[in-house]
Amino acid sequence: MTDKIKPSFDIENSLNSKFVFGIDEAGRGPLAGDVFACCAWLNQSEFPIDLLEKINDSKKLSEKKRESVFDELISLKSDIFKYGIGRVDAKTIDEINILQATFLAMEKAFDNLVKQFNAFDDIALLIDGNVIPNFCIDLISANKISVAEPIISGDSKSYSIAAASIIAKVARDRYIREISLNCPNFNFFKHKGYGTKLHIDEIKQFGPSDIHRISFLKNILK
Repeated sequence: MTDKIKPSFDIENSLNSKFVFGIDEAGRGPLAGDVFACCAWLNQSEFPIDLLEKINDSKKLSEKKRESVFDELISLKSDIFKYGIGRVDAKTIDEINILQATFLAMEKAFDNLVKQFNAFDDIALLIDGNVIPNFCIDLISANKISVAEPIISGDSKSYSIAAASIIAKVARDRYIREISLNCPNFNFFKHKGYGTKLHIDEIKQFGPSDIHRISFLKNILK
């Protein structure tokens, strides 16, 4: 059955804020590598309709399609599309846990995006998921943003979150492909660090690498 749920600007428009940023993460579940997040802003009045129609939850797009849409997004002029990327490494993930590391990556992504604007000015945040990260609460308390809304399956409902999901996913995939060149014992270009049988067998045979999340490997290394 074809998935009829498609992103729109309905949630963005319901907020009555001057700027609405969408935030999503990639790489929360893998056994290795950084967790990535993206914070994205789309100029509705200027955004190309043909590209808008290609944007969807990154998980619903093929790798080839994601890569193509990513390249189109980052080639847009900055007055049409802006984005910030944040990432947190495996060592920090082990130290603070994956949930807090994901929130930290989101905060870094937000910081990197907002630097591209002249000033804080009536910003609303849409976060994929069901939890408002603490940094968002702090921003509201400091009057630096007007609202933060967690949206379950937001990457299927909001263009801003869907675009962020594509940027985060492709950025992480490209990072994984790069580090795979320095980790000959692991087929990161195949499993992207996720807990596939191939990856688990590699860990058992060769032990963890410098980019593995040791806190994720307790059952594998016992």
